[in-house]
Amino acid sequence: MNIEFASKLNHFGKNKEPFFFVIDYAAKHFYASALASLEKGILYRIETQTNAMENVIKKPLSWQKNLPSKEHYLSQIASVIEEIKSGNTYMLNLTSPTKVTLDCSLENLFYSANAPFKLCFKEEFVCFSPERFVKIEANQISTYPMKGTIDASIPNAEKMILDDEKEKAEHVMVVDLLRNDLSMVAREVRVEKFRYVEKIQAGTKELLQISSKITGKLEENWHEHVGDIIAKLLPAGSISGTPKRKSVEIIERVENYDRGYFTGIFGIYDGHNLDSAVMIRFLEKTEDGYLFKSGGGITLLSDASKEYDELCDKVYIPVF
Repeated sequence: MNIEFASKLNHFGKNKEPFFFVIDYAAKHFYASALASLEKGILYRIETQTNAMENVIKKPLSWQKNLPSKEHYLSQIASVIEEIKSGNTYMLNLTSPTKVTLDCSLENLFYSANAPFKLCFKEEFVCFSPERFVKIEANQISTYPMKGTIDASIPNAEKMILDDEKEKAEHVMVVDLLRNDLSMVAREVRVEKFRYVEKIQAGTKELLQISSKITGKLEENWHEHVGDIIAKLLPAGSISGTPKRKSVEIIERVENYDRGYFTGIFGIYDGHNLDSAVMIRFLEKTEDGYLFKSGGGITLLSDASKEYDELCDKVYIPVF
C-alpha cells in the first residue's frame, strides 16, 4: 500500500479542498491533485460531475479485437478451480488482456463512450465503467458490488440470471466480502438493497447486470481520514476475491501479467462528498499497441466455456 497516497488525500480532506484521484490495482502508483489545478489531458465523468466539454464533435471510430487464447484462459480457470478445491479461495476475479487496434485518440473514445463513470488519463488509458466503488454522502458510505452478467436479448434473461445458482453464490460472496470491508471503516453496516437488475449498453448489445447496495455510517470527521478509509478498502472486493489477501496472491500467480491501473479506482471529492468508480471496461495504450483488459468471477460452480464467453463479451466500447 502506498502510504503517501493516503496521507495526501487526508491532507486535502482535512482542508475540505476538492480533489481528483486515481490509484492502480496494486495500490503502488497513484495520481492525486486539487481539482483547481488538475493537469490537462485528464478527463472524467462521475455520473453528473465532469470536467469534460459539452457538444464535442465525435469523430467516427473503428476498432478490431484479437481475443485471447481460449485454451490458455481455460487452463487458468482450471488452476483457479484447484485453488478453490484446496480451500485457498472461494471466489476469484480472473482477468486477461485482449489486443485491439484502434484508429482514434483515447480522448475521442472518451467522448464517444456512454457510461456513468468515465476517465481518460493523459492518452495513457481510458475506462468507461458501470461500477461505482464507494460513495460518501452526509456521513454515509455506500458501495454497490456488481456480480452477474447476461445478454439481455436471451429469452427470460432476467429470470435466468437471478435463478442461476453459480451467479447467486458469487454475488452472495462478494456482498459478504464488501460488508466486512465496510465494517473496517464504518458502523451500522447493512445490505440496503440485494440483487437488483441493471441494464447496461455494451456496444450494440444490451447486458443485464446484478448489483446490491451496502451502506454504513461514518464519523463526522471522516474528511480528515478519507485517504485512510479508501486505503483500507483496497483492492475492490468485486475485482479481487474472497478471502481477499490469499485471492490477490493467486491472481498474481495465475494471471501472470501486470493489471496496472486496470481494476484500480478513480474518483473526486467536492469538499463535502466523495464519489468513485472501479476501473473496468478498460483500454490501455502500451509500447506494443492497445490492450483491452477484462475478466469475471470464478467459483466452484463456474462453467469455464461460459466464463470465457463473458470475458469476450466485456471487450466492448459502449458508444452512444
